[in-house]
Amino acid sequence: MASPTRRLTELLGGGGVIAVAMAVMNIATYGFTMIAARMLGPRSYGALASLMATLLVVTVLQLGLQATAARRIAAEPAHVAQIEKTILGVTYRAAAALGVLLLVISPLLNIVLRLDSLLTAALVSVVSVPFTIMGAQAGILQGERRWHALSVLYVLSGVPRIVIGTALIAWEPSELSALVGTGLGACAPVVAGWWLLRRPRDPGVASQEHGFRRVIRESVLNSQVLLAFFALSNADIVVARNALDSHDAGLYAGGLILTKAVLFLPQFVVVIAFPSMSTMSERRRALTGSLGVVAVLGAATTAGALLLPQLALVFVGGDRYREIADHLWIYAILGTVLSMLQLLVYSVLARQGQRSVYLVWAAFVAMVGLGLATDTLRGLLTVVIAVDAVLLAALLAVSLHVTKPSDEPDPEPAAAG
Repeated sequence: MASPTRRLTELLGGGGVIAVAMAVMNIATYGFTMIAARMLGPRSYGALASLMATLLVVTVLQLGLQATAARRIAAEPAHVAQIEKTILGVTYRAAAALGVLLLVISPLLNIVLRLDSLLTAALVSVVSVPFTIMGAQAGILQGERRWHALSVLYVLSGVPRIVIGTALIAWEPSELSALVGTGLGACAPVVAGWWLLRRPRDPGVASQEHGFRRVIRESVLNSQVLLAFFALSNADIVVARNALDSHDAGLYAGGLILTKAVLFLPQFVVVIAFPSMSTMSERRRALTGSLGVVAVLGAATTAGALLLPQLALVFVGGDRYREIADHLWIYAILGTVLSMLQLLVYSVLARQGQRSVYLVWAAFVAMVGLGLATDTLRGLLTVVIAVDAVLLAALLAVSLHVTKPSDEPDPEPAAAG
């Protein structure tokens, strides 16, 4: 059996370049958000924030397609040519369908988001197309473990947005300009993905397992699982606005900035580990090793927030949030639990377990119900961490059971947890 040190080395063999690329992407994305907030002012930035929240739905489809491509290619590399062709075919159709759907409902978006601009609402449909296509391209590269090529896509997902978006906002400070910049920036990784995937492939032997309908079905199921996790990890701020007074809800939202930072910090571990979790011989080792890495990173950030609360406060929002300075380490714990949950959710996708998603939706319902019954910031925080921790323990138990070494073949995907 491999030692923990060896496992860590194998897990992070290509992680350095991915970690740097994703850090650049996240910093650029965060930087564009901060620049837009300052240059647009509260009214226009509020509209832009609602538009970006709408595009978050697109991210679920994007990540679902990415997970489908990565899992299938990692599990059956001999069929990479067929899988790539099918995945891209499904993706182009899905991107077009989503674009048309968003265009049809753009008048509704205009009303719900209070944009007062039908053109801006309609532009969401255009921006959704490159977002969706990039997911499939990234999944193909991830499944093939072409880490340097994948890192190019991640860098281009952030840097062009801040450069083009800032330039357009400086020229015309409006949410429309910012959204145009986001859309143009999103085209850069798609062009790069086309270039990186242009090489000819050995067609190999076709398999019905990678047919069009089966890929669509898996992509839909993956998107549903990820939607459940997105709902669970983002609903607490909505609960806070309904359960707490406006002041405490604002403080809670400020603390969540640190939670999200801790959640996104080990994202590169998920990217690197997912192909290994998709193969029967590697999945258990990849899961336990990557959980260890995420736990160590989470413990380090929690310790930092506990020992240096004033420094952590700078990243949350400054002195206006000093009332929660002594609680920031708890928000770091929440971020750690969520990051480990995210890894376990991807392990469910990797083994194509279908029942575990019910646990995630059940946790979502429990968190909303129990959260609405609280009336203090600390009480809500306790409920959210407790529900997430119980879900973490349940998913971990299921994952370890399903991936335990055995002479028996793995259960069929439809029966796996």
